[in-house]
Amino acid sequence: MQTTVTGPVSFEGIGLHSGRPARLVVRPAAPDHGIIFRRLDCAAGVGAIPALWSNVNQTPLCTRLENAHGIQISTVEHIMAGLMGCGIHNAVVTVDGPEVPILDGSSALFVRGILQAGMKKQGVPVRALRVLRPVQVRRGNAWARLSPHDTLTIEFDIAFADAAIGVQKKTLNMANGSFVRELSSSRTFCRKSDVDAMRARGLALGGTLDNAVVVDGDSVLSPGGLRYADEAVRHKMLDALGDLALAGAPLFGLYQGHLAGHALTNDLLRALFTTPDAVEWVTCDAAMTARLPGAGVHWGELPQVA
Repeated sequence: MQTTVTGPVSFEGIGLHSGRPARLVVRPAAPDHGIIFRRLDCAAGVGAIPALWSNVNQTPLCTRLENAHGIQISTVEHIMAGLMGCGIHNAVVTVDGPEVPILDGSSALFVRGILQAGMKKQGVPVRALRVLRPVQVRRGNAWARLSPHDTLTIEFDIAFADAAIGVQKKTLNMANGSFVRELSSSRTFCRKSDVDAMRARGLALGGTLDNAVVVDGDSVLSPGGLRYADEAVRHKMLDALGDLALAGAPLFGLYQGHLAGHALTNDLLRALFTTPDAVEWVTCDAAMTARLPGAGVHWGELPQVA
C-alpha cells in the first residue's frame, strides 16, 4: 500500500552551498500525489516543484529542481533518499528558502524524524516502474546503467587518489530497511583541496567538518573520523537512491554506477524514459510491495550514529 507521513515533520539547519538558515517540513499528502516541494518564500501559485527527473536543472555539486516559473530548490538528494528509503510515496515538502538544510551531511536525521513521526498506510496499491531492458549513459570514464531486476539493487564503485578514500565498491539490495540500516548515516565527503577551491568561488559556504567528511591525502579531518571504512561509496549510493527517486515512483531494476554523480544519474533517467520499451508501469501486489525500499522499516534499524 502507498504510504505517507502521519503528521508534519520539521527540520532546521543551514544550506551546504548557500550557508543560509533553512527550515524544511514534510507534510502528509493524498494517495497518488507523489513528492512535491513547495517554496514558502515565493509568491502564491509559483512555488510548487514536483520531484521529477524532468525538473532537474543539472549541476555537478548537488541535485537541483526547477519549475516552469524558474523557481529552484537545491540539494534535494538526501531528503529524497530518506523518503524513498522509508517507503514514503506521497508528501508535500515545504522549504522556506532555495536550499534543503544539510543537517549532518547524511539522510539519518531525516529518517529519524520520519520514523519518530510515524507512517500511515493509505489503502491504495503502490504503482512502480519496472526496467525492461538495459539502458546506459556515459560521460568520459564515468558511466551509469539500469538493467532488469526483481528488486531495486544499487552497485557502485569509486576511485580517488586520496588514500583516505582510495578504491571502494559496494552492492546492496534496497528492499525492506537496508537503506536505513546500511546507507542512511553515510555523510557527504570531499577533498580539502576541493573545499578550498569551492570556497574561493563562493561555494560550499555552509560546509563544516560537522556536516561533511573532509579528507586530505591519507587523513580524515572531520572529528571522530569515518562512520564506516567505506563511508564514501555508501554515500554515493545514498545520493544515487535520492536521484533515482526522481523517477516519480519506486523502481525495480539494477542500478550500476562507475564514478557516477548526480548529473549522470539524471542522464540515465532521461534515457530510460525516452528509450522505447525500456520501462513499464506496474501495480504492485503484496509480494512486490514487500520488495520495495522501506517496506516494513522500523525504528530498530536506524544506525546508532543517528
